[in-house]
Amino acid sequence: MLKTKTFALLLFLIQNCYLYSQEILPFVENYSKLHYHGDNQIWNVAQGNDKAMYFANNHYLLRYDGVMWEKYTLPNKTIIRSIMIEGDKIYSGSYKEFGYWHRKDGKMHYVSITKNLRLFDEKDNEEIWKIFKFNGSIYFQSFNVVFIYNGKHIQKTRFPFLISYCFVVEKNLYVASVEKGIFKMDGTRITRPKGWNVPKNTVVHAIEKHQGKVYVFSQKKGIFIHENNNLTAWHNPLNEILKTVTINVARFTKNNQLIIGTGNKGIYVFDLNTNTYKNIDRDNVLMNNSILSIGFDKEDDLWLGLDNGIAHVEVNSPISIFYDNSGILGSVYSVATTTKGYLIASNHGVFEYESGKFTMLPNTQGQAWNITKIDDKYIIGHNDGTFCYDNGSFYKINNVNGGWNLSKSSINNTCFQSTYSGILVYDDITKSTEHKTIKEILKPIKYVAQNKKNEIFAADNYRGLYRVLYNDGYQTIKVENITQLSKIENDFGVKIFEFRKEILFLINNSWYTYNSLTNKLEENEMFNENFKNISDVVAIDESHFVVLQDGILYHIYANGNKFVWNIIQEKYYKGKLINDNLKIFRDKNNYLLNLDDGFISLQLKTGNKQNLDLKIEAFNNQNLVGDDDKINFNSELRIHVVSGIYGARKPNLFYKLNDTKNFVPIIDGLIVLNNLSSGLHSVVIYKNDGVSYDELSSFDFKVAQPWYFSFWMILLYAVLIGVVFFFYYKWNKLRYIQKLKLQEEELKHQKEILEMELKAENELNIQEYEKHILELELQTKSSEVAGKSLSIAKQSEMIDNIIQILDSEKDFNKLKSEIKKAIKINEVNKHEWEIFETNLNQIHNEFIISLSKKFPNLTSKDIKLCVYLKMNLSSKEIAPMMNISFRGVELHRYRLRKKLNLSQEENLSNFLVTI
Repeated sequence: MLKTKTFALLLFLIQNCYLYSQEILPFVENYSKLHYHGDNQIWNVAQGNDKAMYFANNHYLLRYDGVMWEKYTLPNKTIIRSIMIEGDKIYSGSYKEFGYWHRKDGKMHYVSITKNLRLFDEKDNEEIWKIFKFNGSIYFQSFNVVFIYNGKHIQKTRFPFLISYCFVVEKNLYVASVEKGIFKMDGTRITRPKGWNVPKNTVVHAIEKHQGKVYVFSQKKGIFIHENNNLTAWHNPLNEILKTVTINVARFTKNNQLIIGTGNKGIYVFDLNTNTYKNIDRDNVLMNNSILSIGFDKEDDLWLGLDNGIAHVEVNSPISIFYDNSGILGSVYSVATTTKGYLIASNHGVFEYESGKFTMLPNTQGQAWNITKIDDKYIIGHNDGTFCYDNGSFYKINNVNGGWNLSKSSINNTCFQSTYSGILVYDDITKSTEHKTIKEILKPIKYVAQNKKNEIFAADNYRGLYRVLYNDGYQTIKVENITQLSKIENDFGVKIFEFRKEILFLINNSWYTYNSLTNKLEENEMFNENFKNISDVVAIDESHFVVLQDGILYHIYANGNKFVWNIIQEKYYKGKLINDNLKIFRDKNNYLLNLDDGFISLQLKTGNKQNLDLKIEAFNNQNLVGDDDKINFNSELRIHVVSGIYGARKPNLFYKLNDTKNFVPIIDGLIVLNNLSSGLHSVVIYKNDGVSYDELSSFDFKVAQPWYFSFWMILLYAVLIGVVFFFYYKWNKLRYIQKLKLQEEELKHQKEILEMELKAENELNIQEYEKHILELELQTKSSEVAGKSLSIAKQSEMIDNIIQILDSEKDFNKLKSEIKKAIKINEVNKHEWEIFETNLNQIHNEFIISLSKKFPNLTSKDIKLCVYLKMNLSSKEIAPMMNISFRGVELHRYRLRKKLNLSQEENLSNFLVTI
């Protein structure tokens, strides 16, 4: 018996070593409390019909749609132990409470089923640990009771013993007791099924049916299989391990895998097709070794509820990761598969990986660059030379430092190796110890290619592309710098790419081919049109290659002159690619890609058809915004683009805002828009396959006018403008009135001035008139004076006539008659004489006054004489007017000259005129 157990254990260990040799693991995304801001334990996981993942997380219901984490609490703040999806409802169970959640307006709302119902006994501390659907009803199960809810009524059934969980297997409902084994429940009846007498005194955490067999997963006694009405232990070496690690949960996948979550060793992924397994735990990638729950998404990938956190395990992804958490490898520069495992070239050396162990090959410590498989040999370029790995044997080919890359000629079996110091040539790689050197090009060469005899192209490690011509003896004939001849200035980091026996050159993101007629490089129209902004390219075979565009890797399948792009999600290699040293190793349908801390295994497909049903949720101030809704001005809009795809098929999405030219990448499904102008906006979502952008969905919304352009503010502005215009009108009116008053006063003033001017003018006119009248009067009086003077003169003439009559007439009577007649004729009116003197004084009043002031000693006769003299009268004319003789007038003039103090030379009349 002891020998049998020893042999079984030995067999188990041998098989275990074989099974555990596969270290390529599914890609795992870990989410800690820093991501979801909740509690530690995740008791249950399920995906809703809205493609979001839901988690029972102690005090919280967590929701994750690939964009945002949400958390919600129950009204009574109790711990949520279980959830189940049914339609659009998420049922949850907690302490003395169960109900369901539904999503409305972008948030989860809870509806209690047990509210106001006295379902729980006060002495019981019942928690709902599991929710499941059976025969059209919802079952809420604690360790002592099950509540059956048909949508209207609740039926309570108490178990006669303590149970772990209930399990639905096809049309049967099994109840696992803690001590008495497994029972079958039919309505309210509990019976022991035939053939299920074991296990007892153990906790059963899962019962699953797969391929006609029922598997029972016990906590500490491993796995049992029920077949042929008999329950027996699972005869598999893995079962012995499972007995020591505490099974907490188990599920089968659609691709014939068994997932077992343990209490202290993470999960075991058992492949029933190959009878191999993988252990994913904290030693390689998980955050925590205690698995509390397992859920699946619509891609059949795993979601693990951990004792502290959440893990998304892509067990159904075509991409797997080789993790090196030990740090032994360092940065991997090349990797290849062998019959026993992997051959790995890193910056630490060359390693052979077999049976879960790394072994450094002898004398390979240091930088290893490249592994190229030719037939059954592996040629390894190293900093210290070139090595060959051949069916387990390992030896050094040459000591030429720095074997970067090895390429095979497209016209024969010749191989060219680029090194630190030039190019090595191998005519027969099977005789790898024999090589030649291309002379005249002794510099670091990164890539070499040949498609024409005696001609190769060599890319310098730093800058420049060379065309090398040589003879059959490999003697160099000519070396030309093709980039200089083609006048390409920026020729740093030239990459050589061979596609269907044609050599292409990637220089500064542009593709070129060599024209042998012009001896210059010419741009390749097809590749420049299809592959823009490519920073690196790696050939796989004639129809497959990988390109790096804007930091994203794409697998390219060339179908004729058409190229099918398949994105390789950035999450698998973000921050882990080794720039300018990407290597792809093909092993049948698997491709190995080197990384900083390991490598990726890809199962690339050529198809690119994918139907996406995107869901767009937009939030403004945490409120859901519907299509064509309006948001406040100068507020942030967060748009969640939910694809419901979490694994390798997750699309590469971009968006454009308002028909702008540039496509903006959508990072983690989130679009954040700020500083939007008011008006209508449109966000269009596109899928990018590397070549074209295909429109998938759109979201339209409006941005309200800023608060200062709102209705009430516009109304206020209108009122203010009205008030301003009113006061402006009033002010203008007041100014107008004042202006009118000023104008009126001015007119009045002008009128007064005009009246004054008219009055003054009238007065002046009157004065002028009066002056004119006076002048006329003066003239009249002067005429009268003159007339009087004439009259006097006539009197004098009369006297003279009388005297003549007296002298000539002798007859007294006749004489008397003649005298009377002469006197009658020349008689002077006394009244006229008075008038004459008065007028004479008025005319010469100023003269008389001025003369009197200057010469106060003058008599009235003197003044009268002066007046007559001023009038320019002669002495003869003056004599009768003064009633004196001519002699008397002369004497009077003489005396007057004396009184006036005039000399003999001065004229008396002229003097008087000047006074």
